[in-house]
Amino acid sequence: MHYYLDFERPVAELEDKIEELRRLADGRDMNITSEIKKLEKKARDLRADIFSKITPWQRTLIARHPERPYTLDYVDILMEDFVELHGDRRFADDPAIVTGFALFEKRPVALIGHQKGRTTKERIERNFGQPHPEGYRKALRIMRLAERFRRPIITLIDTPGAYPGLGAEERGQAEAIARNLQDMFCLKTPIVSVVIGEGGSGGALALAVADRVLMLEHSVYSVISPEGCAAILWQKDGASIGRKEYENASEALKLTAQDLLQLSVIDDIIPEPLGGAHRNQAETARALGAALKRHLDELSERSTDQVLEERYRKFRVMGALNEGM
Repeated sequence: MHYYLDFERPVAELEDKIEELRRLADGRDMNITSEIKKLEKKARDLRADIFSKITPWQRTLIARHPERPYTLDYVDILMEDFVELHGDRRFADDPAIVTGFALFEKRPVALIGHQKGRTTKERIERNFGQPHPEGYRKALRIMRLAERFRRPIITLIDTPGAYPGLGAEERGQAEAIARNLQDMFCLKTPIVSVVIGEGGSGGALALAVADRVLMLEHSVYSVISPEGCAAILWQKDGASIGRKEYENASEALKLTAQDLLQLSVIDDIIPEPLGGAHRNQAETARALGAALKRHLDELSERSTDQVLEERYRKFRVMGALNEGM
């Protein structure tokens, strides 16, 4: 049973009808195959039409879809011999960030990614994918190990942002993020980052200072959430802000993969199955794996000095300043 977003309701009604016909025909002498095929084609065409004109706010909802594959789903499909490493060697382990070493296409790599959790219990344990400072310090510890053993680094980003709680601030949340940003520029090993869902603010950027930054087709990446942006711009409380404000904020933020590729903030868009990554995890993983392999192969042909110089220039030239009257 799929979870449908509001704008997918017309498709949901058709697919419910298809399932009902299948149940009626199960074990009975009923020839309704042609009717089912017609409805399946109609559902595909309707879904294609809906997804051909989705808005940035609707893409945000897709990026947050509860059935969307998370880091450990991709690890299970794409990686072999994954060994998870825990703890920042200072305070604690943070389950909101998964780290370790694995084989990807027979190549040893370091893998770091946000993990939101599926069940209510797991979401609470992983803090809904919002890392504490020890999560970022754990990630940097693994990155330094990867540098020492000359392993390329893959980061998978999917977080609404770093956890803003009092304890996290007391333990140096801002410093931990800033340290990651600084040190990732100097790591002498290739880094490929992929936004697989939600890339929120510094909590995402702390794992995204990379030689290649990729995004799945329906993921989002922004300095603030549309809800936070809308609350600041229109100075309303949550109850009085509606879809119109969220739509306007999402459009202004330029948070979609398509916008960010055009602005040269990211390097590549990885296609998703029609309807989003959650509709076919295996197909999405294959596309992600192909993109990772292509970019890692390209980076492996460069010298360490060249990789570092290109990484610096990549971020140095982002943005533009227009001066006028």
